[in-house]
Amino acid sequence: MRIFSQSYFSFLGAVVLLFFYSATTAQTVITLSGYVYENSSGERVPFASVTVAGSTKGALTNAYGFYSLRVPGGDSIRVVCSALGYERFEKVVSALADDTVSIALVPVVTRLKEVVISEKVTPSSNLIKLQVNALKNIPSLLGERDIIKSLQLLPGVSRGTEGFAAFYVRGGGADQNLILLDEAPVYNANHVFGLFSAFNADAIRNISFWKDDFPARYGGRLSSVLDLQMKEGSRQQFRAEGGIGLTSSRLTLEGPIAKDKASFIVSGRRSYLDLIMKPFMPDNEKLGYYFYDLNAKLNWKVDDKNQLYISAYLANDLLSERNVVTRKSSRREMVDKLGWGSTTATLRWNRQLGSRGFVNTTFYHTRYRFSMLSREHRVTDSTQTSENLDFSSSVWDYSLKTDMDYFLSRRHTLRAGGQWIGHGFRPRRYSAGNTATGFSNRVSEFERNQEIALYAEDRFTLNERWEASFGLRFSTLLTAGKDFFRPEPRLSVAHRLPGEIVLTTAWSRTNQFVHLLSNTGLGLSTDLYVPVTAYTPPQQADQVSGTLKKYFAKPGIELTMSTYRKWMRHITAYKDGASFLSIGDEPRDIPWQENITIGKGKSYGTELLLRKDAGRLTGWIGYTLSWTVHQFPDLNNGKPFFPKYDRRHNLSLTGSYQLSDQVKLSANWVYYTGNYVSAPYAFSYGLDRYAIHDYRYLDSRAYAGYRNSFKTPGYHRLDLGIQFHKKKKWGSRYWEISFYNAYLRENHTYFYIRYDPNAVGGRKAEIKGRSMFSIVPSISYNFRIGAI
Repeated sequence: MRIFSQSYFSFLGAVVLLFFYSATTAQTVITLSGYVYENSSGERVPFASVTVAGSTKGALTNAYGFYSLRVPGGDSIRVVCSALGYERFEKVVSALADDTVSIALVPVVTRLKEVVISEKVTPSSNLIKLQVNALKNIPSLLGERDIIKSLQLLPGVSRGTEGFAAFYVRGGGADQNLILLDEAPVYNANHVFGLFSAFNADAIRNISFWKDDFPARYGGRLSSVLDLQMKEGSRQQFRAEGGIGLTSSRLTLEGPIAKDKASFIVSGRRSYLDLIMKPFMPDNEKLGYYFYDLNAKLNWKVDDKNQLYISAYLANDLLSERNVVTRKSSRREMVDKLGWGSTTATLRWNRQLGSRGFVNTTFYHTRYRFSMLSREHRVTDSTQTSENLDFSSSVWDYSLKTDMDYFLSRRHTLRAGGQWIGHGFRPRRYSAGNTATGFSNRVSEFERNQEIALYAEDRFTLNERWEASFGLRFSTLLTAGKDFFRPEPRLSVAHRLPGEIVLTTAWSRTNQFVHLLSNTGLGLSTDLYVPVTAYTPPQQADQVSGTLKKYFAKPGIELTMSTYRKWMRHITAYKDGASFLSIGDEPRDIPWQENITIGKGKSYGTELLLRKDAGRLTGWIGYTLSWTVHQFPDLNNGKPFFPKYDRRHNLSLTGSYQLSDQVKLSANWVYYTGNYVSAPYAFSYGLDRYAIHDYRYLDSRAYAGYRNSFKTPGYHRLDLGIQFHKKKKWGSRYWEISFYNAYLRENHTYFYIRYDPNAVGGRKAEIKGRSMFSIVPSISYNFRIGAI
């Protein structure tokens, strides 16, 4: 009896021949590797394209500017490198053996060739990259360059309340966006209650944004990833950059500590509304507000294969009010303070492994805190009484992670790594008391859990037409009451069609191990973070998307059309009538878990982006048509409803025109339909009950108790800007004049109920809107000392 058939030996022979063929072929393949960096500063350039002229062989640099390229051996080849905002680089190198080829790119300084935004990275990636220098071409509130508000102009990204910097991606909540600054997550990215982004654009080197096709190395949020990398600081020469505005100023200093070896950067920004207002206030009434943020970073090139980075970020906001009322026989003093802030610290070690491997090891700490203080002291001829409330909430992380990039072959790039995170939550910590009533209460809640994640991903090129990516992330959360294990598969396939058309399809599963509680009432929102527990399981989402891109190379126009569908599970919301800050005179303190409920949601839509990058006129048109629906067993009688950030239509037009080398004009116009908030159908006055009149904005399905039944009016706004540039011996400067809401549109910031007890026919109630912004003009002076 034959144990092995003849066909088996034929197959074995074929495998052996294939092995020897591969080994022979491998001898003629060499590896080129190295770093791509900016020639004037020495900063490394991420996501630059490195190719071989006349072939399809190519690679992208990773987030730290490292590349590895496998090419056929020979006498010589021509290496070509290109990156957004830099001149094209070409160099002939020897191809006889493995070699290290470092590439120095020269920044593009010709304004007429300026590129604003680019999504074209690889056919299988839907990464969106924003050019930091181009943010100044977008008019904004009070002249502040704002990364978050620039994102709000993209399809699939919508804003919340008028003028505020919170952003919502494809139907996800504000907490479902992973915001990273030098690898550390930032839980709150807003100043001035969200009017300004907490990130100083002068300190940022690279902005990468994903809303689908998430790489497996990212986890912990459902809807998007915003990865910000701070500048490293010039290793060649000292530089200074800054600006002076009506409400705030900023200054950035950078330079070498040891030339070509180590450098630093320090960037700070502060508002001075409190200093301006103080002289005009009476002694018995003081109102103050200020914010500041500070970025600092050191980097040290240990040798050609090792690099160390230390970076830190600190941001803080404080609103305070003091009132003193003095009468003949009494005195009352009231003090209120509201503050919040974020802190991050990151230590990173980059190590190159031979010519094909790269490892980045990171340790970080991040913290967000929110506090509220209210005190009232009353003195009369015979008594002294006081009432106080001291409330705080905070969340913090410690993490150690390692990420590895390994370039297996010309077709395969493997990325793998792991991460440990220690989460700490203090949902509520407060003390309240009233000496007049004898009431006193203290509460301190604390939760701790651990998150462990492992991931691997392979992006591979099948041929010139097909590319694909498959990744798998395993996340585990260890809590006191229950452990959660959540696999997260990621898959995308891209096909390049004739005529420079790329079609990409992607599916991803994401999990989130933190919840954000946000109110949906008529007023300004209050957002606080709470942990995952046995009663509040992790949020989870599945998203399927398809994207078609068409490139028109000659006119410099790109058309992108996307469609998506997303299913969300275990999302949280307040129960009806519950509030995180309801901490009054209850005889029993109610744990925060009892104030919330768990539900599900879905979102689907279509997006369109038409962009022009070249020539005097640059800009884009973005449009989104989308639906978002939530459903909770304990809300709205279990029936579906629209969350507050559901927007049916969202349209943005953004453009800049280079009038001359010295003058640039810019404008953007936005429109989106109103969002949904909860409003009562009727109100009670004594024993009587009255319906609310004026239903202009109420949804047609509104009835008593319907959640988010009130639909706010549509929003639209025009912003205009003009810049006057001039080169100086010491560098350059420009004046900027801008007009936010140029045609005085009254867009409502919040809503309230007003009733008139003297109205004919009985008392009348109306829902009214209040607008914070009419036209807001601003002027700022900006400068840069040192070479570009």
